[in-house]
Amino acid sequence: MASKMSRRSFVVGLPLVLAACQGRGRGTAPLPASLGFGSSAAPASSVTSDVASEYASAYAPITDGGFSLPGIDYQNFNARYLRQSVRYFTRYPVGTIVVDPAKKFLYLVEPRGRAMRYGIGVGRAGFAWSGEAVVGYKREWPKWFPPAEMIAREPKLEKYRGGMNGGPSNPIGARGLYLYQNGRDTLYRIHGTSVPSSIGTNASSGCIRMWQQDIIDLYGRVDIGAKVVVLG
Repeated sequence: MASKMSRRSFVVGLPLVLAACQGRGRGTAPLPASLGFGSSAAPASSVTSDVASEYASAYAPITDGGFSLPGIDYQNFNARYLRQSVRYFTRYPVGTIVVDPAKKFLYLVEPRGRAMRYGIGVGRAGFAWSGEAVVGYKREWPKWFPPAEMIAREPKLEKYRGGMNGGPSNPIGARGLYLYQNGRDTLYRIHGTSVPSSIGTNASSGCIRMWQQDIIDLYGRVDIGAKVVVLG
């Protein structure tokens, strides 16, 4: 499926918008019935406590790559954006990532009509491209390279022209998935964020951002070469 942008707008505008991705809604709602991490055959009376325990573990503080990551206060977010196994019927094969920027969801297609669904935040660059691609490569704690126009707006970023090393304050976060189409870098990224409140929202910058615990989880489930579909 080809990109839905015109060739001229893609060539002229896309690099400027997506460059910020480069790196070599709050509310309350009942918890989902199951994350799908374990058995779904638990008695109904134990579902709520079991699921709460699973989320407490999934979003607990962790140490990764020598860095300490805070826990996600998941109880203060709309439960629809929490990681969970959902029914999802699609023509795409198991292992495909489907990104729905409008609904703020990312799906990892699983067998038997299901998918692991994650909440996402969508930066301006996240709406700049749609189509099919593959995970060209992926990185743990990648460097971030602020684009020249961003440095011009914020001179304090000049020191990072050669790249900001990976770490909790790096805009790419704990993991980065880099999307390629026909062997070329699309400049489109799926990455972590140190701003939990941006999940479920239209963020001011970046591509597709996820909670650090979620991008780490997704990273471990996805292989290089995996198909990615970004809905328009």
